[in-house]
Amino acid sequence: MKAPEFSLQDQNNITHRLQDYRGRWVIVYFYPKDATPGCTKEACSFRDGRELLENAGAVVLGISKDTVTSHKKFADKHQLNFTLLSDTSTETIQAYGAWGKKKFMGKEYEGIKRNTYLISPDGTIVKTYENVNPATHIGEVLRDVQAVNHA
Repeated sequence: MKAPEFSLQDQNNITHRLQDYRGRWVIVYFYPKDATPGCTKEACSFRDGRELLENAGAVVLGISKDTVTSHKKFADKHQLNFTLLSDTSTETIQAYGAWGKKKFMGKEYEGIKRNTYLISPDGTIVKTYENVNPATHIGEVLRDVQAVNHA
């Protein structure tokens, strides 16, 4: 499946489009909210693994519905060394299928699913990771990126 195109601003007010990354492997991960425990754990694991991912030929993009200002504070506080994109309209989040029904403490609501998409250099989604464990997810993604680059 072709990855949906997007045009979103990062934590530094720079606009990024998926087409800007053609020719590279892209890891697009969706997360519910800046500065929450699970999202912080996931972001810090991508921060810590960024060099390994880049050496394997991949770039990391995190997307949530938080504002650019929120992303800036989150990135600065945790020294995040990758791009966080703001999708306040949830248009991109929905286009990727990362929005839907969730349950928390017995209540059902609509929100962002913790999903990640591995996108090939030609813009095709080659792997989808759904409802990931923020603590261990990076290892799975890294193994897959390394595998596709050595195939």
